[in-house]
Amino acid sequence: MLSGRVYAELRDAILRGDFAPGDALKPQELAGAHGVSLAVVREALVRLVGDGLADRLTNRGFAVPLQSAKRWQDLAEARSTIEPATLRMSIARGDLDWEARVRAAHHRLANTPTHEPGTGGVSPQWSEAHRVFHRTLLEGSGNDVLLETFDRMWLAGELTRRWAAGRDPGRDHLAEHRGLEEAALARDADAAADLLTRHLTQTAAGLA
Repeated sequence: MLSGRVYAELRDAILRGDFAPGDALKPQELAGAHGVSLAVVREALVRLVGDGLADRLTNRGFAVPLQSAKRWQDLAEARSTIEPATLRMSIARGDLDWEARVRAAHHRLANTPTHEPGTGGVSPQWSEAHRVFHRTLLEGSGNDVLLETFDRMWLAGELTRRWAAGRDPGRDHLAEHRGLEEAALARDADAAADLLTRHLTQTAAGLA
């Protein structure tokens, strides 16, 4: 489907930083660049708005979201309210298969290079491993509505992480993720929820 292709291409371009914060996303120009109709581009842009990767401006079309610390702090607040509660459900309900998937997801994340060689940019492979690890932690809950909410918030939060990359060089992501894995598999819901809350809010704090 054309709109799906254009959506994916624009999503990847925004996350790569091909557009600066606040840049206009002009349907006419994008239609020409992608060789599709205006209707296809507008459908893709509406999807990006729903994902938090574009803003719809009154009478001014679409634009890449501005780098607003409050915007990302609001997102971190929402995530730190919903995800620790979902993690508690996972720890209470998750079976041995869930434990095995958490171990596998953490192993992949810990062994995937964070940055691309020669560019210093965040590796797309690490970004995907990061998403899978966090989602797998929550999948033991068995609650599809909460997992769909996670998916939407995660994608919107990707801009936060790209923006914050390198802003907190003393942060030990490996240790944070290892702690989350260990607490979840030890079935220590209080420790796991606390670690996840701190993990989620630290990026927002660095942007204040």
